[in-house]
Amino acid sequence: MIASPQLKQQAAKTLLQRKAQREHMIDFFLAAFPIVDPGAQLKMNWHIEYICEYLEACWEREIKKLILNIPPRFMKSNLCTVSFPAWGLGKDPAEKFMCASYSGKLSVKHSVDSRLIVESPWFKTLFPETRIAKDQNAKEKFQTTKRGHRIATSVGGSATGDGGNFLIQDDPINPRMAMSEAERNTANEWIDQTWSTRKNDPKTAVEIIVMQRLHVKDPTGKMLSEDDGWTQVVIPQEAEISQIITYPRTGKIITRREGELLHTDRVGPDEVKSFKKRLGSYGYSSQQQQRPSPKGGGIIKLEWFNRYDVAPERKEHHSLRISLDTANKDKEINDPSVAEVWLTTDAGHYLVDVWKDRVVYPDLKRKVINLLEKWRPNECIIEDKASGQQLIQDLKRETYWNIIPIDPTGQGDKVVRMSNESPAIEAGNCWLPNKAPWLFDFETEVENFPNSEHFDQVDSLSQFLRKMRQPEEIFVW
Repeated sequence: MIASPQLKQQAAKTLLQRKAQREHMIDFFLAAFPIVDPGAQLKMNWHIEYICEYLEACWEREIKKLILNIPPRFMKSNLCTVSFPAWGLGKDPAEKFMCASYSGKLSVKHSVDSRLIVESPWFKTLFPETRIAKDQNAKEKFQTTKRGHRIATSVGGSATGDGGNFLIQDDPINPRMAMSEAERNTANEWIDQTWSTRKNDPKTAVEIIVMQRLHVKDPTGKMLSEDDGWTQVVIPQEAEISQIITYPRTGKIITRREGELLHTDRVGPDEVKSFKKRLGSYGYSSQQQQRPSPKGGGIIKLEWFNRYDVAPERKEHHSLRISLDTANKDKEINDPSVAEVWLTTDAGHYLVDVWKDRVVYPDLKRKVINLLEKWRPNECIIEDKASGQQLIQDLKRETYWNIIPIDPTGQGDKVVRMSNESPAIEAGNCWLPNKAPWLFDFETEVENFPNSEHFDQVDSLSQFLRKMRQPEEIFVW
């Protein structure tokens, strides 16, 4: 039977498509996307092909150290951690990939998605030489019959005995914990002491870091400060200046105008406005603009606070809360205990009083009871740790006030907690008096945070704002 001209034309078109998919990441990605996310509609944008060309340059060893900084939810993982290893194993089934993310669960998901591509009928037709070995087909690691592999691990996890020619870090630090120096140090030390030793051949190995910027000392910042051999690709949400962008392999040129958004079909002006409000200037500058130090710097700015001369009169529909950060020693070297009194009205939260002192526990309890009797709060919020635990027990047993234990576990350190709540201040929801005996000390600590000598007033502030942001959260005691 002789094939019709239409069938011959379709067959020729299919052969050309397959050739392009084998040779170019962008064509491969476009064909693989429905396999990974069959229910989604891919919205193309210039940055996708741009990233694909950089990945091709890495495959050809034209670039051996690539850092890609881009806002979240713009295909970075699908491109770099899911599709690229699958394409590479198709081109060379003996190649070896190792991929790490901050979360083991996230890293395994990427591995499973990548394996979906390799096991698909389309891929098997495209790359008939690449097959997964039946006895080496796990979620965390799958190996080809030619001894190539893709291994998934997490930052802090064990990589002993495993190695790769392509080492890919995809979001190596949790965005929620990036303000914690301890968390950053943990990630950076793991990269130094464990990840860096996993190159099969240091001379030919390729390293790729793909992440949103989070802090000046995040893994991107660390690598750039220690090694000038990196190629850094920065793709901000908003173009801060007019910019000519040249694609690394084809030489294609596009222009981003000042203020132009990255991909308006995905994130438009309304969404950007929401990001700025929710993240605050510090978070937006880092995560969306890839500039982890906003113009002017600082986590909290005093100009974000509204000011009042006389506090509003407390009305029936208003609420008043006391937020306590407690210590239990009275020596000068120890942190003080702090109680902040916040009145919440339709206009926002008014700080109407602050008590701060270094006292032993009996004096602390006596002072808190006096504050409860004076202010008659709707709630008294106390951090459920150290002396706070004993205070919670005693106040619940000895008084009738509504005592709310708040558990900081899993919320990060003091810097992380305040960073998470700072957008509420920047949005203009908090009021300070123009005059108060405690005002200078409060403003000094807040303005210098996180370089203040003590964080107690800031911690009491973030504790209150967290409770207001999550009023439905159950604080178990």
